[in-house]
Amino acid sequence: MRPHAARSTTARTRQQHRAGLVTLAAMLLAVAVDNSPIRALYDVVHHLPVAVRIGELSIDKPLILWINEGLMVFFFLLIALELKREVLQGQLSTPSAIATPAFAALGGMAAPALIYTAFNAGDAVSMRGWAIPAATDTVLALTALTLLGTRVPASLKLFLTALAIFDDLGAILVIALFYTDRLATPSLVMAAFGIVALIGLNRFRVTRTAAYVVVGLFLWVAVLKSGVHATLAGVVIGLAMPMKATVQGRAVSPLREVEHQLYPWVAFGVVPAFAFFNSGIVLSQASASALVSASSLGIVLGLLVGKPLGIFGSTWLAVRLGAAKLPEGASWRQLGGVALTAGIGFTMSLFIAGLAFADPTAFRYARLSVVAGSLLSAAAGAAVLLSAERRRAAARSMEPFP
Repeated sequence: MRPHAARSTTARTRQQHRAGLVTLAAMLLAVAVDNSPIRALYDVVHHLPVAVRIGELSIDKPLILWINEGLMVFFFLLIALELKREVLQGQLSTPSAIATPAFAALGGMAAPALIYTAFNAGDAVSMRGWAIPAATDTVLALTALTLLGTRVPASLKLFLTALAIFDDLGAILVIALFYTDRLATPSLVMAAFGIVALIGLNRFRVTRTAAYVVVGLFLWVAVLKSGVHATLAGVVIGLAMPMKATVQGRAVSPLREVEHQLYPWVAFGVVPAFAFFNSGIVLSQASASALVSASSLGIVLGLLVGKPLGIFGSTWLAVRLGAAKLPEGASWRQLGGVALTAGIGFTMSLFIAGLAFADPTAFRYARLSVVAGSLLSAAAGAAVLLSAERRRAAARSMEPFP
């Protein structure tokens, strides 16, 4: 790795660590506020009506939906930018680099969904939440690994990053295919025009961000009105951003520039705001009792058991078949610890929960289950990784001196 690339990676790792802590603080603050005397104010702000009207066009939604369908567009845009960069020039640019995290992500999404289905089959309402435990929160999972320092090999951190990228892509496909409302054909036609315009900007290597902002805003409104979830507009905009271009004889990367500028705003603004307005949980006996419901058990065990089983099992099978290889310098025990850490499913899991459950009570219990499953996964992952490090240290101490 070149010095500049190494410095960029180190800087991004530090940012991810800080962003994870900020998101965690936002989540804890939401829980504290929702269990305090100012809970009523939290609810009022949460449902504050916000309307934008231009002529006949009107968008009138409560604040929480502006955050979940508006601000979160930038989160999905950043995911698309990272995915495209990694595929073209990064960790996913070769088939051998793709194989291991791809198999792991596939198993890591399938197993939690199967566990959830085992608990909720036959209940049509609860079954809408089958995808909730299938998602990994990249930032919080990497933050957990960063807190363990050198006890976790760098190759496993890269493995988790690549796995989370595939995981996010899978979650995007799930949202598009399974959480789309009734479609409005005129709006879909307008969205298609927006996509064609973005492809044109890409083909002509347009580097001005303003052009993508204007077309992207048009696309977002069209997708919002079409019945497809509006955040998917961010994915299309990100994939349309050119990786390379030439400006006045100088090679530039519009994609990298936008990603670099966007990341702090998303990591320290959008995601914490989403966390604060989506993690308010009233701690009561009723809430604790809800954790033993079929839906909650499906989420908690999907994250805590399904995620590591799916990731570890699919990776082991792929390695045995010769289709993938264990990350360099890592043991199977350490891979198991990272697989447990991947059960931290906060941001995307909460996002899918909001799409799955329209009933406020069901959504509130789903949030509690996501938080419980994520905390248990973080604790279990840390315990296994620390145990693996102690074993390695003991083995080294038994080695004879040269």
